[in-house]
Amino acid sequence: MTDTTADSGAVETAETTDEALGRSYLNESGSTLSSWLFTIDHKRIAILYAISTTVFFFIGGAAATLIRLELLTPAGDLVADDTYNKLFTLHGITMIWFFLVPVIPTTLGNFLVPLMLGARDLAFPRLNLFSWYLNIGGGLLALSAIILGGVDTGWTFYTPFSSFYSNSYVSIAALGVFLTGFSSIATGLNFIVTTHTMRCPGLTWFRLPLFIWANYATSLIMLLATPVLAMALLLIVGERWFGLAIFDPTRGGDPLLFQHLFWFYSHPAVYIMILPGMGVVSEIITCFARRRVFGYTAMVLAILAIAVIGFFVWGHHMFVSGQSSYANLVFSFLSFMVAVPSAIKVFNWTATLFRGRITFEAPMLYALGFVGLFTMGGLTGLFLASVPIDLHVHDTYFVVAHFHYIMVGGMVSAFFGGLHFWWPKITGRLYPERWAQAAAIMMFVGFNTTFFPQYILGYLGMPRRYHAYAPEFQMFHVASTLGAVLLAVAYLMPLFYLGWSLFFGRVASANPWEATGLEWTTASPPPQHNFFSTPVVREDPYNYHPEGTPKDA
Repeated sequence: MTDTTADSGAVETAETTDEALGRSYLNESGSTLSSWLFTIDHKRIAILYAISTTVFFFIGGAAATLIRLELLTPAGDLVADDTYNKLFTLHGITMIWFFLVPVIPTTLGNFLVPLMLGARDLAFPRLNLFSWYLNIGGGLLALSAIILGGVDTGWTFYTPFSSFYSNSYVSIAALGVFLTGFSSIATGLNFIVTTHTMRCPGLTWFRLPLFIWANYATSLIMLLATPVLAMALLLIVGERWFGLAIFDPTRGGDPLLFQHLFWFYSHPAVYIMILPGMGVVSEIITCFARRRVFGYTAMVLAILAIAVIGFFVWGHHMFVSGQSSYANLVFSFLSFMVAVPSAIKVFNWTATLFRGRITFEAPMLYALGFVGLFTMGGLTGLFLASVPIDLHVHDTYFVVAHFHYIMVGGMVSAFFGGLHFWWPKITGRLYPERWAQAAAIMMFVGFNTTFFPQYILGYLGMPRRYHAYAPEFQMFHVASTLGAVLLAVAYLMPLFYLGWSLFFGRVASANPWEATGLEWTTASPPPQHNFFSTPVVREDPYNYHPEGTPKDA
């Protein structure tokens, strides 16, 4: 796909000798703590983000574990009512804003965007490091609210409860999310400017990998939507601290104003979480099917359409809040519209697999799991976009299951798939394949066992956020909790075998998957400035069957 000099047709063979590894980003700048905390190398910053998001993931997971243990029995006898409210709030805030939203753009995106563009770094390296400190600062502020006594409003901070009636530490948590929002803005700005200005020679817009397109569209959403959330949270703090009459209806405020502001950000935020995962899956499926992406241009347009239409569907979260029937009809129609580009992507992934030489390495298993779980979550999203059905299942476990199928089943599967796919490039080491395949299968089985029963619970009418429930629902909660145990094991397994691979794994070649893309033309792990010479792109992406080679060979 690439040349490494402007006057040569030869592709540089990346070095894998000890000397080349010694010049890698992992140790070229030194390995002291300060060299990591003050680095401006995008690859090292990606590692810092990987560590911090992993910590937040396990904090949120610990809260989820307590929730599932509480729901084993219908009596609500493990924790008190108020403690349960604080547990699901901690789980939601930590998982959404400090794991799901940042994890793929800040880890895989930070590491790979410059490599895929043939650039030495991101456009603003110091802003990139500053964004990590903002993320850490916001996370510590939000967690301090938990340590001081917790927050009981739910991750949505609905007013007027959050702005006037709650006695918990709402302001500190809201300021933590407010602060980390600027981290997202900085990351999005960096990706957009880098994509526009730092592409290597020959890398035109329609030669970009789909992972780049996905992160580009995500960055646009970050820049346009995140300030609205920041404003809404700041208004909550202003009402709590200064008595501003904004959301409190007893003083002339409008509590629905907050919902409009919140969901104007938070529904596009669903695509902040899922679009980068779609980019990861596109890279994996085409590699392990050994075929070009079917309908590359349609895939690009679908990514952009999802980003644009996603801004116009926030009202489907408010069908029961008193909107007019006309507004409900419009938002319902637009919600069905956003499903069209999502369906195009699923169709094109399936068509890419058709007649491919498919192999089932761990990244491919995670990617196929993503396609299945995302499709299931998307189809049930159409149920929620239909006003009559939404009125029945609103605020029930049906919504919980739908959200988790998209965000956790889909996005986390994509993240793990991408982590395994690029692990040899990031670390220069190979992991034990059988263990990774077992973890991927266990995650898929555990996830479905955990969350599919919740669709049934929601259809039968059990509301979410209740820790005491009717005894006839217990069977489904027991199944869900047992599935959560399996899911927890599947999440923990990579922590051990990937950690083992850092010390004992076989040394990886520059391109162990025989994949296309600029990132595979440099050493594993890459040198500090990514490439030994500037690459030049001369072919379209995903050239797995070059001209003159039979497509089924």
